[in-house]
Amino acid sequence: MAESKPPLTAELVWSEELQFDATSGDAALVVDGDGKAGASPMQLVAVGVAGCMAADVVSILQKGRHPMTGLRTTLSAARLPEPPRRFVSLDLHFHLTGAVPEDAIARAINLSRDKYCSAWNSLREDIALTTSFTVIP
Repeated sequence: MAESKPPLTAELVWSEELQFDATSGDAALVVDGDGKAGASPMQLVAVGVAGCMAADVVSILQKGRHPMTGLRTTLSAARLPEPPRRFVSLDLHFHLTGAVPEDAIARAINLSRDKYCSAWNSLREDIALTTSFTVIP
């Protein structure tokens, strides 16, 4: 059995209004409940999922020695209109540059979604996730 990773820790210190100075490991950022002075908690969740899947896709394609020269990922998320205003669906699109075979891209995205992306796999199972990609050779 693989060794488990140490616990992820974070600390938030209230600074003013709905703003907090947040640290986790060596990373530091401002979290703002209003999304003005820093990212809101829901923006951070969305960025976490997009970043996790983007990193997986890059890693998988690099391990496969595919000639990817660029990647941009965009995410659109639908939320409930009333509290807790949670995500109900996420739409993630990968814009790849390079002569990467489409089947390799689809495989990398599916592996990320189904196996590797811990951020996505930490969310509720009833959230719909759609993915798509565009390749520019």
